[in-house]
Amino acid sequence: MLSTTLRRTAAALVALVLVTGCSDLNEASASPGLSHTDVVADLAAQLSGAANRTYEATYQLAGGETATIAQGQQPARAAYVYPGGKVLLTTDATTECRTGTKPATCTMTAPATPTSPPPPAVFRGADTSGMVTPVTVIGLLNRAALDADAEVTQHDTTIAGRHATCVELTGVDGAAARDFRTCVTNEGVLGSFSGVLHQARVEVAMTHYADRLSENLFDLPKAAKLIDQRR
Repeated sequence: MLSTTLRRTAAALVALVLVTGCSDLNEASASPGLSHTDVVADLAAQLSGAANRTYEATYQLAGGETATIAQGQQPARAAYVYPGGKVLLTTDATTECRTGTKPATCTMTAPATPTSPPPPAVFRGADTSGMVTPVTVIGLLNRAALDADAEVTQHDTTIAGRHATCVELTGVDGAAARDFRTCVTNEGVLGSFSGVLHQARVEVAMTHYADRLSENLFDLPKAAKLIDQRR
């Protein structure tokens, strides 16, 4: 099933082993002897596991712009819409669109598989637009989980009406962001992120969540120039 493919793709992109097991972070954090790094790893696993969900989430970015992440299962597909670009993952292709040009340009490459995930460069446009993708946050959390010296603070909150667990991490060695804060909802959806990523300050907060999709999110930009590099 492609939903499993998308989950494995996320793990392959960060090239780190996801910690599986307890899916309820609150129960996990209450377990005797569980370290802060275990809590961070479990949060990363929850975020990765959201690949099995159907949802649409809207995010407020620094500077007043917005971004959207949408994901469906039948058929399995995902859309990332952000200032200046759009990425579509479907069974037919991985499509990266640059919408800041006239006309928009969309490059289609082979669809993702467990052994051939989309290259990290596909998501670089999102990560440099003021948005941060779940794949990137999974990588940061897993790096923090492997660093026993990283300092971790945990708390709960509510974001866009959804309960979320948050962690604040400082001094993470070898990560794209050494210090950052992120929240993940009980559904495993990215709730918020704050930190310096690619030498730029990133502030992302979910403002709307729905378990239904807007079909137009999966449309290509009108009059877009298509570059088909599928083999």
